[in-house]
Amino acid sequence: MKVAIVGASGAVGQEFLRVLDEQNFPVDDLLLFGSKRSAGRKYAFRGKEYVVRELCHNDDFKGVDIAFASAGAGTSKEFAETITKHGAVMIDNSSAFRMDADVPLVVPEVNGEDAFNAPRNIIANPNCTTIQMVVALKAIHDVSPIRRVHVATYQAASGAGASGMQELRRQYDDITAGKEPVVEKFAYQLAYNLIPHIDVFMDNGYTKEEMKMYNETKKIMHAPDLHVSAMCVRVPVMRAHSEAVWVETERPVSVEEAREAFRKGNGLVVVDEPQEKKYPMPLFVAGKDPVYVGRIRKDLTDDNGLSFWIVGDQIKKGAALNAVQIAQYMIANKK
Repeated sequence: MKVAIVGASGAVGQEFLRVLDEQNFPVDDLLLFGSKRSAGRKYAFRGKEYVVRELCHNDDFKGVDIAFASAGAGTSKEFAETITKHGAVMIDNSSAFRMDADVPLVVPEVNGEDAFNAPRNIIANPNCTTIQMVVALKAIHDVSPIRRVHVATYQAASGAGASGMQELRRQYDDITAGKEPVVEKFAYQLAYNLIPHIDVFMDNGYTKEEMKMYNETKKIMHAPDLHVSAMCVRVPVMRAHSEAVWVETERPVSVEEAREAFRKGNGLVVVDEPQEKKYPMPLFVAGKDPVYVGRIRKDLTDDNGLSFWIVGDQIKKGAALNAVQIAQYMIANKK
């Protein structure tokens, strides 16, 4: 298997290297690509050193089987044809192609088969918040179809990449030192603060991040009539996103039935012993593969409603791991 990573020097690019190794992914040959600024950097993988090449419009992707791309929507749009023209499957982590009708948007636990319907050889990796939510929704949806979803997200600095994490660290250091914190990556100071604003605002008052959850959930779950309303908030956590979710199902689902569904669900771990103060938290989920579920309870405002809390590592399941799992699914179910 000849594998390429586009955006190898970024936070997700580096996570790709770790995840490919952790998952024992079959890599016979590895190519790393980046910007002109990143070209020449060296990274180790399974005992060998690889040099980052500058991403160019040439034939560098000839012979590549799978290319994992995480270099931003603009780069993905510009180089998609270059990456795929010799037959490589491009698994793209940006928002460039997610809602294109001829590009599957895939979370393997939910709609893995969609990966085989990729006429442009492009498969889109969903937004991080959507990924972890639909993994949990699938477990309930299989018990009773979900009609409506309300979700509030608590998104870590890692969602803004390595520079977002660095800014949060610097802000805490500056404040501790009595200095004015520098604000560059986020709309406001994130340290000791919450910011109810991720991505740009749309005409309907929702942010682009919130509308991603609305649109992507429908596409992944093949449920055009599913109603989704999101509030996305940036929080001063370094890594791992959290979400409070309320769902309305076609019939009442008991807490016990929901808990059992989550236990059986692919990619899920239930941590739900509130009397023992056991519930998922970013502090303990950062660096882990699954989506963790807890605080499972009935929605007191809706007889057909459930409420639960989920936490997942944004850089792992929310990005690199999901992309690698798409490739693994395709290899395991090759047609």
